Amino acid sequence: MLKSTFTPIFSTFPTKSFTTLQKFPPFPTITNTFTQSPQPVHQNASLTAPTTNPFHQHDHPPTSAYIHLPFCRKRCHYCDFPIVALGSSNPTETDPRISNYAELLQQEILSTKPNSDSYSPLQTVFFGGGTPSLVSPRIVSSILDTLKLKFGLCKNAEISMEMDPGTFDDKKMEELMGLGVNRISLGVQAFQDELLKACGRAHGIEEVYQAIEIIRSCGIGNWSLDLISSLPHQTPQMWEQSLSLTVQAQPKHVSVYDLQVEQETKFGILYTPGEFPLPSEIQSADYYRMASRMLSDAGYSHYEISSYCKDGFECKHNFIYWKNKPFYGFGLGSASYVNGVRFSRPRKMREYMNYVQNLENGTVDCSGNGNRDAKDLALDVVMLSFRTARGLDLRSFADAFGSSLVYSLCKVYKPYIESRHMVGLDKERRAMTADEFNTLFTCEDEIGSRLAYIRLSDPDGFLLSNELISLAFGVIAP
Repeated sequence: MLKSTFTPIFSTFPTKSFTTLQKFPPFPTITNTFTQSPQPVHQNASLTAPTTNPFHQHDHPPTSAYIHLPFCRKRCHYCDFPIVALGSSNPTETDPRISNYAELLQQEILSTKPNSDSYSPLQTVFFGGGTPSLVSPRIVSSILDTLKLKFGLCKNAEISMEMDPGTFDDKKMEELMGLGVNRISLGVQAFQDELLKACGRAHGIEEVYQAIEIIRSCGIGNWSLDLISSLPHQTPQMWEQSLSLTVQAQPKHVSVYDLQVEQETKFGILYTPGEFPLPSEIQSADYYRMASRMLSDAGYSHYEISSYCKDGFECKHNFIYWKNKPFYGFGLGSASYVNGVRFSRPRKMREYMNYVQNLENGTVDCSGNGNRDAKDLALDVVMLSFRTARGLDLRSFADAFGSSLVYSLCKVYKPYIESRHMVGLDKERRAMTADEFNTLFTCEDEIGSRLAYIRLSDPDGFLLSNELISLAFGVIAP
């Protein structure tokens, strides 16, 4: 798992791809520790959103599941995720730390109550961590079998797995593919040994090239390569080289994360953000612009703030988050969004064990009642929509929350249309000029009939996403 410079939407979020370059105001977050007696999960809703709301889809059964496998060889210097460090060597298949956790994880899955009498088979599964590729295919198989038993699994489901160089070989890759794993997220992070060592990564550049060759030889067509920018002592030349070598490796997807320095990490002890050897905010922004330019020139679509892909290779699992759809999360520290409630599992193993025991005993209520406060829902929709190149669908938003709110949002964004940090699009997704946009304010009907979407520009709008989304918060929940 990786974080970026700013606070994530969830206090514990499901995948490393659920990160941003900007610090977004957080969702109302529900966290249970279950250190003592079991506590009910409190809902983050007070008023009911309209039942006709097209964004009111959290009462549908989830069709996606995130599985947290927390095992790593060592903790990287930037990492504050809930992990279990196993040591420098790869674990054996019978390591009790892994096998016992896998049994606990499967108990949680089997003890989870469905949010309705109906259910839909899972369409995506994402194994994140940690370093899931340290876990044996046999254990991965048992977890998938448990998911199939509990929820069902679509025949052509997207099954993703985070993998680190040096933790798998051809045999393991082929076994995982035989189980249905069809998408790989390879945690390269940098193409310079000195940077990898400075980050505390367990692999070196030689293992990076070996991992890429294994992926190619095994025929994994859908794979992503992950990079981190703004690392200590990272120069523009190093960042340009990493991007260039990424393009040469020809992954179908690239995730680019900006380093976040957390207080509890080794980097948090050693470094102060914005001070040498970390880059300044201006340099970090330049790195982001360089990534956008180089990857776009190489044929990658910048479809989400931190994500680029070749045509048709968007991460289906992560689109569940961006579209504000429900999802399951299982395992240490993982987050779910089920029936209108967002909640996180405990981050410490003993507390997680207590949580699973309470879940089995029926003393934990995470079901919710499907009601969401209309303001909270509108804020979620705006925040998540502005993460994507598609942007905010204003017509659906007006149907859900009223045309007057759309009018107010567009009015507050007028200066940013003129500065080209935001873009207004008609129903053919043609970008409007600032003058065309300004003529819409003669009456509310003009906006409703002519303006279909509004989005952040790439890259400068994405770089200001914190401020731009905060403006929407001021309109929706002043």
